[in-house]
Amino acid sequence: MTGTSPADPALAFPFIGGRPCLDFVATLGRRHATPLERLPDPAALARWFAEAGLAVGDEPARVTARELADARVLREALYRVVRAAMAGQRQPEAADVELVNAAAARPDLAPQLGPEPWSARQPVRAALATVARDAVLLVRGPLLERVKKCENPDCSLLFLDDSQARRRRWCSMERCGNLAKVAGYRSRSRAAPAR
Repeated sequence: MTGTSPADPALAFPFIGGRPCLDFVATLGRRHATPLERLPDPAALARWFAEAGLAVGDEPARVTARELADARVLREALYRVVRAAMAGQRQPEAADVELVNAAAARPDLAPQLGPEPWSARQPVRAALATVARDAVLLVRGPLLERVKKCENPDCSLLFLDDSQARRRRWCSMERCGNLAKVAGYRSRSRAAPAR
């Protein structure tokens, strides 16, 4: 299954966050309702690395069950750290900070010239270190103020607002923006005959 789309379209990875750490956090969807786990098995994590452009070589990463469990724990710590920073909390939970810092301190993917864009002795740990470093740089940098949560109440995705006016409301127009437009149109259509 690695390198191919999942059988269930809901398990497709949304790469709309604008940063690797936000895309990784999006591997758990519908956080506020019944969560949708897009990393149900090690092969799914290997597929995410490949689709995110964080794979070493042409072969899929060999992900163990333990590495998958560690990746999910890191993902949730990243989410809480980013959300705390978005809320203006000066210091997120100490355990989350420690976990993210430990992951970011590991050797990350080394960029390479040539056909192989990355190299690493431990590709899974290195890819996760790269994602954790991205989160640290985002939380500590000026782009944090541009990180937003999708305004669709059924969506929990975070994204970097790179629009010129900085008024983006939806994770993407194709996903949530169009749903909001259709709902607004239907609401106005139902209200129009009542006038």
